[in-house]
Amino acid sequence: MLNTMIDAHVQCLENLKPMAPVLKTAGDMLLQCLLDGGKLMICGNGGSASDAQHFAAEIVGRFERERRAYPAVALSTDTSILTAVGNDYGYREVFARQVAGLGRSGDVLIGISTSGHSENIVRAVEQAASSGLKTIGLLGKDGGTLSRLVDQAIVVDSATTARIQEAHIFILHYWAWLIESGLPQTHGDPV
Repeated sequence: MLNTMIDAHVQCLENLKPMAPVLKTAGDMLLQCLLDGGKLMICGNGGSASDAQHFAAEIVGRFERERRAYPAVALSTDTSILTAVGNDYGYREVFARQVAGLGRSGDVLIGISTSGHSENIVRAVEQAASSGLKTIGLLGKDGGTLSRLVDQAIVVDSATTARIQEAHIFILHYWAWLIESGLPQTHGDPV
């Protein structure tokens, strides 16, 4: 079984090669947002929430080189907001409400969903669009509803959630590298 899983993983990553132009376009959108003084907002459920946190940490902290911190927030991290909004407005609004409160024109929202149908991600993207944010969908399977709503859809062509998630973290690492490559170099204290 291990060899089968490795082969499927490698094939899923190989399938990203023809997507190089769209992956670069999305990464450039993220870089330009930060260079223009905007922030990145990332949301997802379950493993995708972990990916959102991972990516935000690499933007605020660092990926591979010392540099100043840049603004990125994973919308899945504040349990008080998640539970208050979930209780008062319903789970479908837990990310949209944060986008409404924190998002500004010029920011970028990344919605991560292996199915492309997560209702709370759909609502966040709709709120982002009405608030003037650009949107990227990091998706799987056929892209689902989200592929038609976002400004830039990145669809990993796989039916297996684990393979999609493995490709998503690879893409997020590529974007972190692309962003750092385009950010100004700093010397001395990284803060």
